[in-house]
Amino acid sequence: MAGMFRLSPMLTAALLGVLLALTLPPLPTGILTPVVLAALLMFAAAAPTPWGVAGRIFVAQTVATCIHLSWLMVFLGHIFGQPLLGGLGLALYALEGAFYALMAYLVARLIPSGRGRVWGLAGGWVLLEALRFLGPFAFPWPTLGYSLIDTPMIQIADLGGVLLCSVLVTFTAAALVSFWQGRAAPLWLAVVCWLAALSYGITRTPAAGTEGRALLQRTAVDAFAKANQALDAQQQFAIYSALTQQNRQAGEVPIWTETAIQDANLLPSAPAGGIYGIHRWQAGPRNQAIAWTGQAETGQNDKARPVPFGEYFPLRQALDPAWRVIEQGVGMSLESTAAATNLQPLPLNGVQYGTYICYDSVFPWVARQLTREGANVLVNISNDGWYAGWGVQQHFLMGRVRAIENRRWVLRSVNEGVAAAIDDLGRPQQTLAAGQGVIHARFRVLQGQTVFDRLGDWPALLLAAGMVGVGLGRRRA
Repeated sequence: MAGMFRLSPMLTAALLGVLLALTLPPLPTGILTPVVLAALLMFAAAAPTPWGVAGRIFVAQTVATCIHLSWLMVFLGHIFGQPLLGGLGLALYALEGAFYALMAYLVARLIPSGRGRVWGLAGGWVLLEALRFLGPFAFPWPTLGYSLIDTPMIQIADLGGVLLCSVLVTFTAAALVSFWQGRAAPLWLAVVCWLAALSYGITRTPAAGTEGRALLQRTAVDAFAKANQALDAQQQFAIYSALTQQNRQAGEVPIWTETAIQDANLLPSAPAGGIYGIHRWQAGPRNQAIAWTGQAETGQNDKARPVPFGEYFPLRQALDPAWRVIEQGVGMSLESTAAATNLQPLPLNGVQYGTYICYDSVFPWVARQLTREGANVLVNISNDGWYAGWGVQQHFLMGRVRAIENRRWVLRSVNEGVAAAIDDLGRPQQTLAAGQGVIHARFRVLQGQTVFDRLGDWPALLLAAGMVGVGLGRRRA
């Protein structure tokens, strides 16, 4: 009778993928991530062949990504004008699963024993997360470290970035498996690490600094109407100008959202000196943030990471006929946006504003580089009107970790999404998540560098490599 209810390996892997997705942001269940991951690692490592290990990880991670990024199918259906075409997102989910399957296959080939494979998979998982921040198709959305966002342990991000949080999660998962297999020492070490991280987290205090003042905006412009030019540049400019003119208080620096200014000729009409998102043509389309004194620009940054297949279209010239068919289908021009070659804080009124654009906020190196160059406050201007469902909250939660990693306030001015002033502990102090309006932000102008600013991801990468090393040391265990 019991055998009648035994699940197939692939169905078991799928169920574990569902459970893993349900521990990731924005759900407040991240404390359970190590437990679910432990079950997945033990189950995958027990497969009789390397292909079996890879297959179980592929199914689990594809399902987890499908749930975590379910909003992407809504977006694709909207942009193509056909809900059924949202199914194209399934190809991305499978691609994400394939990356993890490849990692699992390599680990299983190198490490024959089940016990060793668990540690190899735990370390390999973090190393793969690091690789997913790199390259033209980088997409580091479901990084495990973000599962700690609602706990004090997230504060260790200033020591080694979000990847150090991933190390804590995967190490704990592997330690739990070792405990279930009769080895208690790794779990005791994990307990010590959690207590140390908890102590570190609850003892962090906000840094002192002089007060800065900014006017953050949340608009409700239809991103698709804007892209299709159904809303012209002058109309859009009038929306932002009215919000600034009607609400700005003395000393506040207005911060407008990504591509708020669609026509560069309108810039001199901006109601005050501030930070502005602007779209303009300079040897091709550019998505920029600029500092404007009211008379002149004092600095500009291009978007560091144009969104693949949204702002960056691979092989655009080589596959021009195919791209033209797609252009006709979506009703908009598909020209690749230039990526930043140099990022510098934008100086305005004696403050260095480390300004980055939308998707840049999920890449820790962008905010880190700006902080290393002297940014006193981080500014994320964004158009979150593309997202649907919990994609908006995921983007916001990931952006909060940039504040912790660099110990800087983060100011978010957005179209749709969550406008916010976030302190250097990653805590939202002022938010506006619905409607059209402003935030009179009061923030701290800060200096100094964190361990993460100085060393980047190296502490996390070395620890992840150490877990792989432990796995290799247990090849015959």
